[in-house]
Amino acid sequence: MARYTGPKTKIARKFGEAIFGDDKSFEKRNYPPGQHGNARRRGKKSEYAIQLMEKQKAKYTYGILERQFRNMFKKATAAPGITGQVLLQLCESRLDNVVYRMGISPSRSGARQLVSHRHITVNGEKVNIPSYQLKPGDVVGVREKSKSLSAINDSLANASHVYEWITWNGEKKEGTFVSIPERIQIPENINEQFIVELYSK
Repeated sequence: MARYTGPKTKIARKFGEAIFGDDKSFEKRNYPPGQHGNARRRGKKSEYAIQLMEKQKAKYTYGILERQFRNMFKKATAAPGITGQVLLQLCESRLDNVVYRMGISPSRSGARQLVSHRHITVNGEKVNIPSYQLKPGDVVGVREKSKSLSAINDSLANASHVYEWITWNGEKKEGTFVSIPERIQIPENINEQFIVELYSK
């Protein structure tokens, strides 16, 4: 299963924000990577470069590779609504992302691993596909045998984010994907319009 496994802090520094979550190394050096760091003169970016950076930021944030991301864009284009917003909504509706949002894992890569290793259920059935698209009303839970895993319990104990489009039952260790989030409810700092412009060329 293909995914990005390279240095995450370097990527976060490239975009100037901790897109992979809390990162102590990024906090120490939150300027672009390279020999000269902040001192290097950087020319004005072209329109294409800005659009490409935004697409790459979205791909790294959600842990999606190019072919899958392009397919999601095609799906968003065919769907009713504003293409850029629909694209982000598709990213947010992925099972690995919702597991992360529910606090079952502290990172999307960790959530992806939990799903792949069959620790997560959807409507009571084991699902091991991280890109599985959830529908409103789907119930996402931790498999009975996995409820004692310290990694899951530690993550849930430290989870502090609350999202209006997700409910969580701590006793049952399951939550409901109530609705597809509106753009204003998605906290990611991504300019989806640049992605649309890039793919529309």
